Amino acid sequence: MRVVGALFTGGLTLFLVRYLGPDDYGGYALAISVGGLFLLPMDFGVSRSAARFIAERREDAAVVGAVLLSSIRLKAIGSGLGALALAALATPIASAYGDSDLEWPLRIVALAAFAQSFMLLFTTVFEALSVNSMGFVIAFAESALEVLSSLILVLAGAGVAGAVGGRAIGYGAAAIFAAVLTLRAVRTRRAPRGDSGLSLRRIATYAGALFVIDAAFAAFGYVDILLIGALLDPRDAGFFSAPAQVLTFAQYGGLALAAGLGPRLGGEDPDAGSFQMGLRLLLLVQLLVVAPVVVWATPITNLLFGSDYGASADVLRALAPYAVLLGPAPMLALSINYLGEARRRIPLAVGAVALNAAIDAVLIPRIGVVAGAIGSDVAFLLFTAGHVVIARSLIDLDLRSLGVTLLRTTLAAAAMSGVLFAFGTESLSLAEAVAGSVLGLIAYAGVLIVSREMSRGELRAMWSAVVRVLRPAT
Repeated sequence: MRVVGALFTGGLTLFLVRYLGPDDYGGYALAISVGGLFLLPMDFGVSRSAARFIAERREDAAVVGAVLLSSIRLKAIGSGLGALALAALATPIASAYGDSDLEWPLRIVALAAFAQSFMLLFTTVFEALSVNSMGFVIAFAESALEVLSSLILVLAGAGVAGAVGGRAIGYGAAAIFAAVLTLRAVRTRRAPRGDSGLSLRRIATYAGALFVIDAAFAAFGYVDILLIGALLDPRDAGFFSAPAQVLTFAQYGGLALAAGLGPRLGGEDPDAGSFQMGLRLLLLVQLLVVAPVVVWATPITNLLFGSDYGASADVLRALAPYAVLLGPAPMLALSINYLGEARRRIPLAVGAVALNAAIDAVLIPRIGVVAGAIGSDVAFLLFTAGHVVIARSLIDLDLRSLGVTLLRTTLAAAAMSGVLFAFGTESLSLAEAVAGSVLGLIAYAGVLIVSREMSRGELRAMWSAVVRVLRPAT
């Protein structure tokens, strides 16, 4: 699911960055950011609340059906009101940014967010049931249709409205498809005859805590773009958004492990051993991002975005710490939800947003778009560290072992950075890029082996796992 999302979303982002140009892409980024700010509050925490209770009693068909139907009722109210609010506020929001052309893209984004909210519910239910294959089918359908629709509309001359229109088409069709699959599954289950112990009020109560967290997390993801657009201009928002969007791939490992391991923490006997191994694996993978993002930031931005996005190189380089944290943070956060302790996450989520916004407000007028990266780095570090403390209080985590892994992977990333630096930092030929990448990976793996963080057997096992995943099904 995550690889499909990275390929489709990444490809579409690169196309829009180049085809629309900095000005129009900046408007697109603002419209999507405003929509994202509304999306998770529209969910009202219902999707993750439902997942928590379904994961705890997923063998009880009656409970699964009752939770799902109650969640759909809550979702219809929250998402409907949120979409109507965004559509009604489209004109004043566009006026606040001094761009009347944002009005219709914002209204279309409201429709897309409504559909996306329902798709989130259905895919999360499949995750809680440990049937991620169905989530993959839904995600693939949405991504493919969104890219195809956006390409057709943008190339037809619809501009920013066409780009967000493709998003609405993709999520709308995928939400309907997901509803059919989910209701078909529910139809085969018996309706609950007695009290399942999971009332609508209980689901809504836990959802309330998740609502606060999700609203804060949505704000964290878009506050930099919104403040840059307000304090500077939409063009600068595009300079920040382009590299930030590319780095979203860095969170897919954490999200994938959260989907696979998070539900195992629900119930009376949490699988802490698998969770520990998952965090170690994330550290081994996430530090691979540091070297190319820091050393090759300029050639990467020139290759992906074009010469008009020169300011994005400094943003990409400054976002390196944030990219590393994008792996463990979502795994920790979503897994704590399954442990039933979402309320303890509220101060961390709200505090991270407030700290990020404060740093942005002070530094953006002084140093420009790079301030957004600094704010994200500092605030997300606080967010992640706090979740480590909460997780450690709930399950048995060996933090000393994870600290040793972090130290060794940092040394491996430093060795890889030295190799990449030897090939240059401003421009690279194809041969230099390939040779530097291969030798850098060898240096990274070599340090891990020499430091005894990984054995040759583990490397062979990881490679075999990758080959099995990529090999076509027979």
